Amino acid sequence: MMFFLLSTGLLVGSIIGAGIFSLPYVFSKSGFLAGIIYLLVLGICTFLVHLMYADIIARTNETHHRFPGYAKIYLGEKSGQLAGIIVFLANFLTLTVYLILSISFFNLISPQFPLYYKFLIFWILGSLTIFLKIEKAAFFEILTTSLTIAVIVAVFLAGYFYGLPAVNSPSTTLNNLTLPFSPTLFSLLGLGAIPALLVYFREKKLPFNKIKRVLLWSTLIVVIAYILFVLGISRLSGTVSEDAVSGLIGNISPTILFFLGIFGIVSLLDSYMSVAFDVEKTMHYEWKLPKWLSKSFVVFLPPSLYFLGFQNFLSSIGVVGGILFGLWGIMIILVWRKTSASSCPTQIVEKIPNWLIYFLFAVFTAGIVYEIIYALA
Repeated sequence: MMFFLLSTGLLVGSIIGAGIFSLPYVFSKSGFLAGIIYLLVLGICTFLVHLMYADIIARTNETHHRFPGYAKIYLGEKSGQLAGIIVFLANFLTLTVYLILSISFFNLISPQFPLYYKFLIFWILGSLTIFLKIEKAAFFEILTTSLTIAVIVAVFLAGYFYGLPAVNSPSTTLNNLTLPFSPTLFSLLGLGAIPALLVYFREKKLPFNKIKRVLLWSTLIVVIAYILFVLGISRLSGTVSEDAVSGLIGNISPTILFFLGIFGIVSLLDSYMSVAFDVEKTMHYEWKLPKWLSKSFVVFLPPSLYFLGFQNFLSSIGVVGGILFGLWGIMIILVWRKTSASSCPTQIVEKIPNWLIYFLFAVFTAGIVYEIIYALA
């Protein structure tokens, strides 16, 4: 039972991060029903992609590679290089998104505190997490995940009992209806945690056939948590803000704002740790960089991107979720199809119907095309 809690906590904590705070705003634009459909459909898609990625790692039967390495093994040198670029950009822009959003939560805790001090505190705490070992990280994840889920439930209950009546009459334009795609995909994917999950199972000599259950329950918990959070924020906000929390100021008590700020910081640190750990290992194992250099990249590149101008929360999520995660998902499918061509004693999944694979291709491709058109418009 403990292994299930730790591994599920590891994945849930890694998934629930900055993306959750974009959902109330985009759902308010598209309509709650459309948002729920996105959550359910993309929840299935991300569960399958997580499952494929875990299966690739299990079939390869090693612990040092990250996704660019698997792409190189099964698709060739150029594909490995392309995967490396995609993963590099996706992870570092994701870390930058966490830095952007951290300031909003420090504003809830202490509005008068200087902006760059808030930025500096989160950056230091997030950077320190890459020095944790897997087992310590797993325990840290389950603690922070428990806190995250508790605060999400509290936000929902506060909105239900003390919030405003739900008013949602969105403009049904094509742009509004498609707006939730990238933020929802960004919110549901936890690819950086999958290698750490497999390492944990290997180190504890746990049966790989249990991983499918961990992935399934993690996805269900995350989807339910997101629905509760969107409902709570929607009723507590006069006008839902892009970061979900700025619109709460003046509508709820400072005490609730304080605890919501703590929740946000803890949730972001949780996901920051997972992404930072994965990208550091990618640079060390796949690019053969010394550990000190790969850790230096993880520590110093995200704030550098922030100060170079990557400071818009929603547009950054659109690029990462719609384009980079879409490309990453397509490459995972391609690699998995190669690995699944032959049987393996350590496989996690035997077969996925072709129609479902084509559906995944179509979903990710549509998201990529939409974000590119939207960015160029």
